[in-house]
Amino acid sequence: MATLIAPSNHSSAEDAEALQKAFKGWGADDKTIIAILGHRNVHQRQQIRKAYEELHQEDLIKRLESEISGDFERAMYRWMLEPADRDAVLANVAIRNGKKDLHVIAEIACVLSAEELLAVRRAYRHRYKRSLEEDLLVGLVSSYRYEGDEINARLAQSEANILHETVKEKKGNYEEAIRILTTRSKTQLVATFNRYRDEHAISISKKLLDNQASDDFYKALHTAIRCINDHKKYYEKVLRNAIKKVGTDEDALSRVVVTRAEKDLRDIKELYYKRNSVHLEDAVAKETSGDYKKFLLTLLGKQD
Repeated sequence: MATLIAPSNHSSAEDAEALQKAFKGWGADDKTIIAILGHRNVHQRQQIRKAYEELHQEDLIKRLESEISGDFERAMYRWMLEPADRDAVLANVAIRNGKKDLHVIAEIACVLSAEELLAVRRAYRHRYKRSLEEDLLVGLVSSYRYEGDEINARLAQSEANILHETVKEKKGNYEEAIRILTTRSKTQLVATFNRYRDEHAISISKKLLDNQASDDFYKALHTAIRCINDHKKYYEKVLRNAIKKVGTDEDALSRVVVTRAEKDLRDIKELYYKRNSVHLEDAVAKETSGDYKKFLLTLLGKQD
């Protein structure tokens, strides 16, 4: 379930005018910006952006970039984008950061549906004038995953063996592992992971964690498998690591809150509380500050 609290009815023109007023004077009225944009769903935000451009002949996102700054601006910028465009930006940032952020690519590729991932690839090409596959050069984003619910037990057995060879002492066929993870349905993959656990008395994600050391491919493979198995538990751990890190990892924190607020952040919040005995809102409030904190708490559904 989502955490976003948005009105069923709103006037995009009125919101656009209120935002324009918030930009006037010395320093933006950040409270009004958060009160409006932090309580509008993706469709409403796009309507506001369109109305603002028609009324004031400028792009709302560019105006926001000039009015606010820091972690607040980066989170708001990503919030204002349509989901496919947002994921294209996240993928590009991950690519520019090098191999250390390959796990973000794996996250995008393995949490999204085949149609959603196809939309991200289109958005990437439109925004950056080159394909995501050209920039990434791996199969994680180039395949089209089958999404049926059937399970082939014999296939699960054979592909569990292939994954075992890939993981074992860092040997095996990387391309085959990528092919399996990107083309099989998630239902089939869970059956394969279960077969692996039954055969080897350890989950494949735990085995990867034991073996991965500093290998970027294994870190990405571990992320892919965790996201396929249970993406909500995966996101809970991303949040936990971001918050407990010395110097909060604002990029990871923002990524999860912004991308999941309209989807399943309420479920992730519940998992966080069960795992940490602390409400996510309280942890975020303790580790962040200013308008960035207010914005994240708004997306988390915290009422004033």
